[in-house]
Amino acid sequence: MNRGIEEMSISRTEVVKIAELAKLEFSEEEMDALTARFQRILDYVEALKEANVEGVEPTSHAASGAGAAVPALRDDVIHRSLPAADALGNAPDPGSDHFRVPKVI
Repeated sequence: MNRGIEEMSISRTEVVKIAELAKLEFSEEEMDALTARFQRILDYVEALKEANVEGVEPTSHAASGAGAAVPALRDDVIHRSLPAADALGNAPDPGSDHFRVPKVI
């Protein structure tokens, strides 16, 4: 099932640019290895494009929908909350019914 899209590839120059954008530094050997890893990922994506998904309904979870072996989400169960005095018992600087922390900007 070819969708008319050229095969994806990544160059070492593009990997260097990605590393620069991410503020990461790599040795020459690591950069070569990363380029190869990125290419393997892109090759895998290309292989996935060949999968026949005709008639397959989109899902938000891999295990959701009717007939799923494991429900995607657990049922909500109401529990009593931990009393504030117990929660604040070991706080170094408790406020009145809250944790007091230094301002972070």
